[in-house]
Amino acid sequence: MTTTSLESGPEKAGSSAPAPAAALKNPLERALAVVSDVQAGEGAGILLLTANLFLLLGAYYLLKTVRESLILAEGGAEVKAYSSAAQAIILLGVVPVYGWIATHLNRNRLLRWTTLFFALNLIVFYFIGRSGARIGVPYFVWVGIFNVFAVSQLWAFATDLFTEAQGKRLFPVLGIGASLGAVAGAWGAGKLIVPLGPYNILWLSALMLCLCAFLTRAAGWVITKKAGAEEQKKDLAPLSKDGGFQLILRDRYLMLIAILTILLNVVSLSGDFIVGKLVVDHTNEVVGTASSLMKAREANIGEFYASYYEWTNIVSFAIQAFLVSRIFKKIGIRASLFILPGISLATFTSILISPLLGVVRVFKIVENSTNYSLQNTVRNALFLPTSREAKYKAKAAIETFCWRFGDVLQAGVIFLGAELQFSVRSFATVTLGITLAWLYVAFRLFQEHRRLSPELC
Repeated sequence: MTTTSLESGPEKAGSSAPAPAAALKNPLERALAVVSDVQAGEGAGILLLTANLFLLLGAYYLLKTVRESLILAEGGAEVKAYSSAAQAIILLGVVPVYGWIATHLNRNRLLRWTTLFFALNLIVFYFIGRSGARIGVPYFVWVGIFNVFAVSQLWAFATDLFTEAQGKRLFPVLGIGASLGAVAGAWGAGKLIVPLGPYNILWLSALMLCLCAFLTRAAGWVITKKAGAEEQKKDLAPLSKDGGFQLILRDRYLMLIAILTILLNVVSLSGDFIVGKLVVDHTNEVVGTASSLMKAREANIGEFYASYYEWTNIVSFAIQAFLVSRIFKKIGIRASLFILPGISLATFTSILISPLLGVVRVFKIVENSTNYSLQNTVRNALFLPTSREAKYKAKAAIETFCWRFGDVLQAGVIFLGAELQFSVRSFATVTLGITLAWLYVAFRLFQEHRRLSPELC
């Protein structure tokens, strides 16, 4: 099994000259200094990419709300669970097709045309749904595929445009765009779903995706123009014919990222499952279990999760805005790999000691917030020292199939635990073992990253 090499050392094509003095920074770049060290000439490009991520995540959360509305109304929770498993199977075929398309298009066209293709899909869903057809299941599967592909390829674009040193400084800014987009999309969905209805939201989201395609082109033009002729030439060059799965299987570094992604998802979802069980048990104690109390039970659970998600979003944004860039500067990208599994160990240890909902709630808010902010930025930054093919094709395979495969494995853990009548502590014990495996993979990935990028911490 081979390993990935740097494209051309720390100053690969597309790197910028040494930063001019701080006095040459424009007002935008000086304002962004609150978040990270944005150097002179980088402000416009990073702002365009950040706005792109903001719109993309905003559109996703609008579409996610429509997804829940359609799948639950048409099929129920069981159909939703089966549809989640189907996504992983379908992605086995979609990933090679995406790799073939990526081979025949340069990076800018790849992002623009796939984004516009997704926008066209929404218009098709609109007309089919308006005709009276039941689109809940195919739309649910489509949203799962759209989310992981669209976000993954935009981050891949960023890893291709910036050097490792730039990515270490600038990716925390991009993460803020993603965090704010998620918050704005979720808030907007709550305000719009009733007056507009689910199908009109599809039109709005399609328009947002068209704007994303325009921002991709603008960001590529601004950043490559500053970088010079070599980067502009790379902007027009297609990728090699290697597929995403092929790249992962023959490369130790990429394989470790894939395994880490699977284990992370299993641990995160298992924690969410435990929280759900504790919430139900607490509600049964406080409200009661009689069928006549169903509305009161639903209200109690809804109240808990409204507060839970609100605090998760607030803490996630705070970590992304004020801590991620400072953590990267202090300990670096690869050492940051250990922060989230460390928090997960504390979470499941607390469950083993005393599975109290109030305590677990605090730990899971911190864990999920760190996952959505720091860990998400780290996962994307890990691709900075890889080849262009790995950035687009292998990353897409990892962020789609491997992520959904983690969903399937976690469902298997829950099914097995239910058959064996596991208690909450039993589920925590199993997940604790998976977390230890995740820590080991993170250590191996730390070693590989240090070999690939010894000049960066």
